[in-house]
Amino acid sequence: MIREEELHEAIAECLGKRNPDANTCIKLASYFTILDQLYPKEIVEQASPEKPVLPAQSFAPDPDSIDYEGDSEFALAIRERSVSYIMPIIDEMMQTLQVLQPRLYDAVMRRIMDS
Repeated sequence: MIREEELHEAIAECLGKRNPDANTCIKLASYFTILDQLYPKEIVEQASPEKPVLPAQSFAPDPDSIDYEGDSEFALAIRERSVSYIMPIIDEMMQTLQVLQPRLYDAVMRRIMDS
């Protein structure tokens, strides 16, 4: 088992590096993760009004998520989904539409190109 003291020493060593590189950052993140998993109370005890514990997860919306408001079933299904997840589905649907309903496909494409 990794002792808490060893983790603190390893963290101090990383923080004391004069010119930290990517490997130093990876090690530091690993040490903090292990410390949090093995000794979670230690991280909470370090928090104070001057030095609050920051959330591990960002509360900002995903920059790739779709911000579209609507009441349709489609609008509800795509809300907050990733653009990179939705667009291949839409592309496949448009290819099918081009073959099965060329006039409807042309009308949709005109609306997209005119906007």
